[in-house]
Amino acid sequence: MLRIKILLLSATMGAVAAIPALAASADRDTTRMLDEVVVTESAAKAPVPLLPLDVRIIGQKTIDNSTESNLLPVLQNRVPGMFVTERGLAGYGVSGGAAGAVSIRGVGGGNRVLFLIDGQPQWAGVFGHPLPDTYVTNDIQRVEVVSGPSSLLYGSGAMGGSVNLITRRADRDGFSGALRSQAGSFATQKYGLRAGYKRNSLRALLAASYERTDGSRRGMEYWLANQYASLSYGFSKHWEAGANVMVTETKADNPGSVYLPKPLGMWAEMLRTTASLFVKNRYDITSGGIQAYYNWGKHDIDDGLRNGKPCDYLFHSKDFNVGVTIYQTVKPWTGNDLSVGIDYKHWGGRAWNTTKTEGKGTEIVDKHVNEIGAYAMMQQVLLNDLLSLNAGARFEHSSQFGNKWVPQAGFVLRPLRASRLKFSYSRGFRSPNIRELYMYGPRNAELLPESMDNYEAELRQWLLGGRMNLGLALYYIHGDNLIQQVTVNGGSPLNVNTGKFINKGIEFDVSYSIDSRWTATANYALLHTDALIVGAPKHKLFGEIAFAPGRWQFSLDLTGIWGLHTEETTENYALLNARASYTFPFRTPLTLFAKGENLTAARYQVNYGFPMPKATVMAGLELRF
Repeated sequence: MLRIKILLLSATMGAVAAIPALAASADRDTTRMLDEVVVTESAAKAPVPLLPLDVRIIGQKTIDNSTESNLLPVLQNRVPGMFVTERGLAGYGVSGGAAGAVSIRGVGGGNRVLFLIDGQPQWAGVFGHPLPDTYVTNDIQRVEVVSGPSSLLYGSGAMGGSVNLITRRADRDGFSGALRSQAGSFATQKYGLRAGYKRNSLRALLAASYERTDGSRRGMEYWLANQYASLSYGFSKHWEAGANVMVTETKADNPGSVYLPKPLGMWAEMLRTTASLFVKNRYDITSGGIQAYYNWGKHDIDDGLRNGKPCDYLFHSKDFNVGVTIYQTVKPWTGNDLSVGIDYKHWGGRAWNTTKTEGKGTEIVDKHVNEIGAYAMMQQVLLNDLLSLNAGARFEHSSQFGNKWVPQAGFVLRPLRASRLKFSYSRGFRSPNIRELYMYGPRNAELLPESMDNYEAELRQWLLGGRMNLGLALYYIHGDNLIQQVTVNGGSPLNVNTGKFINKGIEFDVSYSIDSRWTATANYALLHTDALIVGAPKHKLFGEIAFAPGRWQFSLDLTGIWGLHTEETTENYALLNARASYTFPFRTPLTLFAKGENLTAARYQVNYGFPMPKATVMAGLELRF
């Protein structure tokens, strides 16, 4: 398998990405924070600028300057209400003690935040686990994050929000690419290679990355190899066709909680593949396309100890997610955008055990679900762009639970050229996964979808000629029909639709281009909930200041977390990180960089029993050609 070595990064400088404008005024209203410009071309579905929700674009400059190999730490810093659970230096895993659960505004876990790659929904069909180890920065050009339900466009799984990863494309004529390499604490190594070719309407790109670490504890080794390829061709200025494929293979060892009398000795291997074919069209009054995709995964797991003794079996699972989506946006008259689409998904999986001695298999489950949905969304601009109205609905039919309606409505008011006020109501839902429906004792094939209603208002103001950007959002969430385990028939566990919750909160963000060399960004999120939520802090603060004198780049950032509940403790901590880089003026630019994380050696844990490492350092180089 191709495992060409390299790194990720130079020093961080980039600031927060932008919130796109809406409809006809996209060019005028597109946020330009620092010097990163948002590209509003959408990979699929309705254009993101049409959504009246809180939408953030994390662009290529921010991703490249982050020094991270995985996308989740980058997103967590840039999206105020997002939090990601961690268990160590690198790698998240897919089984007991695993991390990588993403929450947005306290809604997450159990695939309630939907990740997509170029509009293709990503989840493990057997368990509904997130797939955090597959989201690597080497393949991704930008990320579109919607805080709040996105089920109108994407259906199930986007109950708490959506994260759409837009893959890289060759963007310069001829050959171009990058080679990166870095190493540091705990024998950590990260490598990456990217090469693209563009000639007229033909674009091709190959990318590969590899990383490994001994981990901050014995028995926490981890490695990952990722490969990506894409090819596209524009037949005319209106039509384009293409294909892409991504393969990720990883193994994560899990020693278990430090509170166990002996190491757990668990390990998990994962192979993930995603591929798609697409045809797109783009005219002055309409744009859209058709996309077919196939996602497949294979997992092999040793559960370590059971009752103090090594398990005598291995767990195996395979899952799949096959689908077709057809989407089109038209402008029937001036100031109006109408987006319509149809989705078909066939997903499911199989799980079984095999004995370690004889390899004899025992079937656990082999099930699948079919879903078909259709949606329509319209936006109308009124009063010379002063007011934009948005409304839409989705109808979803599932072979498991029947029919589901999803409404959404909102407006955008621009009282001044440099001001914007949004208000929206939206509903999201999550279908029960195969594990909840058909696996183990609590299984219940009669489960219905979880649902939530979201109300939010956002005010955004540009000041100082656009050099400062301020945003304030308030939201109220009511969740219903949550799937929870209860005790029935004298002590037997059963999954039922019985849970409810209310989340409400405030989010604030600011970015300021002080001058040509100094920039500053910050965001803060306050979450209040009527239920105890594990892995979602009450207060989350991030701030960064960056200085770029000539070929040097320096940045210093601080993350503060208060009121984070683990399974047994409440954590409060602050992390100080720094980065520095220098780019040599060679014909082929060479950048040397170094970074330090948790420089104050703060002691904390995000997953109970998995203390995070103290201060860590990394250094490396990046060569662009």
